[in-house]
Amino acid sequence: MTQARFRYFGEAQREDWALIDARFRDYLADTPRRVLAHLHNLSGDHHGYPVDRYEHCLQTATRALRDGADEEMVVCALLHDIGDDLTPANHAEVAAAILEPFIDPLNAWMIRHHELFQGYHYRHHFGQDPHAREQYRDHPAYERTVRFCDQWDQASFDPDYDTLPLTYFVPMVERVLSRTPRGGLPEPLPEESPQ
Repeated sequence: MTQARFRYFGEAQREDWALIDARFRDYLADTPRRVLAHLHNLSGDHHGYPVDRYEHCLQTATRALRDGADEEMVVCALLHDIGDDLTPANHAEVAAAILEPFIDPLNAWMIRHHELFQGYHYRHHFGQDPHAREQYRDHPAYERTVRFCDQWDQASFDPDYDTLPLTYFVPMVERVLSRTPRGGLPEPLPEESPQ
């Protein structure tokens, strides 16, 4: 059988779910490749910035790496704006959702809130409170999010920066996004033995 044969879940049999589970695991294992392919969609998209979004992501990851960040943080830096291509209005939510199954919850929180924290550097130009991030001062991820935004993200729009190429980061992405998702995966029950 190469494809399940049910029309609705109530009709599905154990062998249908075994097939779907095997295909799901193969698809999950391909996550790093698909995410990196999507990252390329940011190439050429400047939105008026001095560098395109792809270069910005590479530059943020390069800065994090050179500043001694661990591998997971470097991957977060590389992929923090990956949602920009799909939905700029809540790109941080999209990026966090992609990474969340594979990273520390505090890093997922950081990605989810980086846009607000980044606003410290520009919100005053829009008549908004640049100190809005202070509402989270007591959150355990506050300091890491400030560091992420202040030292790497907001500083990564320099067309003359010697940014590392994506090939340098691919093995890191593969390792992080190949982790078993938080909470694990359900395992199919063993086949019942005939009585």
